[in-house]
Amino acid sequence: MIDEFNITWITFGGHVELQKYRFLYFVILFTVYILIICCNSTIFCIIWIQKSLHEPMYIFIAALLCNSLLFSTNIYPKLLMDFLSDKQIISVSLCHLQGFIYYSLCGSEFLLLSVMAYDRYVSICKPLKYHTIMRKSTVSILLVLAWLVPTCQLVPSLFISNMFKICNFTLNGIFCNNAVSQIYCMSSKASYIIYGVFIAVNTVFLPLLFILFTYTKILIITFKSSINVRRKAAQTCSPHLLVLLSFSCLCSYDIVIARINIDFHKTARFIMTLQVVLYHPLLNPVIYGVKMKEISKYLKIIFFSSKT
Repeated sequence: MIDEFNITWITFGGHVELQKYRFLYFVILFTVYILIICCNSTIFCIIWIQKSLHEPMYIFIAALLCNSLLFSTNIYPKLLMDFLSDKQIISVSLCHLQGFIYYSLCGSEFLLLSVMAYDRYVSICKPLKYHTIMRKSTVSILLVLAWLVPTCQLVPSLFISNMFKICNFTLNGIFCNNAVSQIYCMSSKASYIIYGVFIAVNTVFLPLLFILFTYTKILIITFKSSINVRRKAAQTCSPHLLVLLSFSCLCSYDIVIARINIDFHKTARFIMTLQVVLYHPLLNPVIYGVKMKEISKYLKIIFFSSKT
């Protein structure tokens, strides 16, 4: 669809009974978005303000929470606007940008979790060398790479997409993800799939293997150590593993269902797509706020002091 300004638009066709439930969808998603902003920002500010939390482990947690905020902000405002609009449309260029940011931040999430696993590995398995290895410069470099590497890998996708002609102006989704490939005329999807596999291997599978390796080493070391060491390892590692499990399950849907054109019922696809943007950005601050002892301590101080 091309208007007078020669802008190509595509329609989101993944909404279910939007005319009937638009205000319900809006209220639920708006409430969740506000909760995501408040919860993530609160813990981020606690880590930022409290000097006792200016350690690599908490700095990486703050980076992960910041990543969740960016991830949500990339999706929610447009989604909320669509719920109240008569037409759920987006320009092709903005769709490419949304998809680019979406997968860049997904890749950064896995790399940040890898960095956190490495930090825990050095802390537990090489405690005497921890401060030598995890210096401020090292932490800064790891954070920059975690955000820069996925972004650089996805830059070619912006040029590749311009090589194909659009044959379908309706996207089977509610925001721009892997399903955008279905709107292009492709005689063969081999190159597209190969490129997708390359990105998935570098930003998902290799980080997952690295995380599994580091936590296996941690498990072996703690099994041979005292009960106190085991307890400390469990307190600091379990939140990371819970976040990893949650995010991996959600991303597996996006890779398997959205990229591979599986004939999924529209309602089921709509519900599953919402899971990607609903739970995980809200789960991160809940897990770290409850499971991390130091963060939980400051949260209790804030809430109890406000009541008194």
